[in-house]
Amino acid sequence: MARRLPTTTLRLFSRRLNTASSSSSIAAGSRPSKPEPAAPTIVDLDDHRKLFSSVSTWKLLRSTVNLGLVANEMFVDFGMWVMNSRLVETGLVRDVILKTVKHTMFEHFCAGETTEEAGKCVRKMHEAGLRGMLSYAVEQTSNNDGCDRNLEGFIRSVDLSKSLPPSSVSFVIAKITAICPINLLRRVSDLLRWQYKDPSFTLPWKLNTLPIFTDISPLYHTLRKPEPLTPQEEQDLELAHKRLQDLCRKCVDLNVPLTIDAEDTSLQPAIDYFTYSSAIMYNKDGNATVYGTIQAYLKDAKERLFTASKTADKLGVPMGFKMVRGAYMSSENRAVSRFGYDSPIHDSIDETHSCYDECASFMLERIANGNDAVVLATHNLQSGKLAASKARDLGIRKGNPKLEFAQLYGMSEALSFGLRNAGFQVSKYLPYGPVDMVMPYLLRRTEENRGLLSTSSIDRVLIR
Repeated sequence: MARRLPTTTLRLFSRRLNTASSSSSIAAGSRPSKPEPAAPTIVDLDDHRKLFSSVSTWKLLRSTVNLGLVANEMFVDFGMWVMNSRLVETGLVRDVILKTVKHTMFEHFCAGETTEEAGKCVRKMHEAGLRGMLSYAVEQTSNNDGCDRNLEGFIRSVDLSKSLPPSSVSFVIAKITAICPINLLRRVSDLLRWQYKDPSFTLPWKLNTLPIFTDISPLYHTLRKPEPLTPQEEQDLELAHKRLQDLCRKCVDLNVPLTIDAEDTSLQPAIDYFTYSSAIMYNKDGNATVYGTIQAYLKDAKERLFTASKTADKLGVPMGFKMVRGAYMSSENRAVSRFGYDSPIHDSIDETHSCYDECASFMLERIANGNDAVVLATHNLQSGKLAASKARDLGIRKGNPKLEFAQLYGMSEALSFGLRNAGFQVSKYLPYGPVDMVMPYLLRRTEENRGLLSTSSIDRVLIR
């Protein structure tokens, strides 16, 4: 008979997580090395049999193998080298690599290649008491034709969500970089940054939006006054707005919330602009359809969240936010190295965790007062437990539709099932699409989350 792991064992693994000191651990969510008080035990992670009772033995075995592989730094480094090398340009070698990736990392971290496979994955999770956040995993596009194709993919995700069991899909995910050319997003971000520096600088194309910057927001990407948008760029911007509005209207019609993913700080101002202008249009009657994403590893995250929420209150716009720690550390570090400025990311792991927990607490209090909605996307055991206990203390009933916890598919299974068993709504972020299309997502997740993947000891032990 399998034995129940004692609380002391889990605390031992928590202390091991606390020792992570690499820069990537900020994004990964590992705790600092100093001892911290144990969080209240509303989320029980001790009983491994209860946690994984809905998971088949075969899937547990496969998870053990895959988590063991991605926890091996040499394996990850070799895989990254192969995928970024010219080997993938060779037909036969590329086929072998893609098949290998498909039957290892892809099957573990992705929901499938087609909408049918993604739907099957959602149904299985629904049977286990979890929900799905459908993400057609396109990353970036450089032209309008590609943007139009990607919009069709997002629309299919919304249609798919309505063909599945009620409430089995919590959100559809979209990336603005997939429906607006990447160079145009950079141009719009530059212009928005310059207007913040110089309020007299006019942007005739600008729609009503919420505050995008604070006084501590990084502005070093725009060091000189940018040229106005050309007539062609304005036309392309209008097309991008129309794509997002088409998607928003589809979500409103089918009552499917839409979450806009965050990107790095060079692009985020334009993404927030798209998100907030759409929220003003489509978040009505006390319900948030369009959710933005706040990355807590950024120094200005808390202030931006507070400022946007305060302005939304004045406008009578209900807001929804997805709280994450952040997933663009490598690109941010390269940018500050190039520009010679201080990093926009918190200087310590402590500050990142403190920012995340304070933002989560702020949003939970707003929910308790009847305002807004939040997705608390975290792989950190302590943050999950603290938020669950805070929700209980505020009287937020279990299953409240304005509170959702979330983890990436294939990661932090113990926390997902622990929160589910405590009665909360829990979603898994489900990227799907052809293996070669999803490869950029897998590479980025592997690179940015290597700190978390290498400290997934608690999941591996509980699964065993």
